[in-house]
Amino acid sequence: MKSAYDIIKKPVITERSMSGIADSKYVFEVAISANKVEIKKAIEEIFGVKVASVNTVKLPGKWKRMGVHTGKTPAKKKAIVTLTADSKPIEIFEGMI
Repeated sequence: MKSAYDIIKKPVITERSMSGIADSKYVFEVAISANKVEIKKAIEEIFGVKVASVNTVKLPGKWKRMGVHTGKTPAKKKAIVTLTADSKPIEIFEGMI
């Protein structure tokens, strides 16, 4: 069994993700093997909030070059978490907007 901290890697802090905070939508980078149910339970356990829905996006790795050497960046998975209307906001995003 994976712990909640193995599932949620880090928050995604971009201009687009910050615009969703007004609608109680928060974006996190999550483990690729995590499903929506695991992500929902992990967010509720870590932050003590109520999650209404979870949407996920898989981002494939990109090919990069350093001179003559080529390599691939790792694939990522993002989760857009929508909180319920009666839930409190997540504290780590408080001073960002």
